[in-house]
Amino acid sequence: MDRVVPHQANARITAMLARRLGVAEDRVLARIEQVGNTSAASIPLLLDQAWRRGDLRPGHRVLLTAFGGGLTWGATTLVWPRLPHPHRPPSGEMPCTTS
Repeated sequence: MDRVVPHQANARITAMLARRLGVAEDRVLARIEQVGNTSAASIPLLLDQAWRRGDLRPGHRVLLTAFGGGLTWGATTLVWPRLPHPHRPPSGEMPCTTS
């Protein structure tokens, strides 16, 4: 995996997921420290911010994963497509960081 994009409910869960998958923490996209638990919006927000920063490149293999109440979960992988690049975020906007 080139990037892991998790539902950001808990930083400890995200770190444990990376360890169990054997994925380096610098490949896990996270902003929970800046925005808290954004629930179902976590994945699309992280994807958008990472794409705008250039942290997602065409051909990257990306794992999307989410956890819900009652021990429900879902995950999928995709290959990031070639997309026209949007405008860079204004200098005041917080960047997407790795955990």
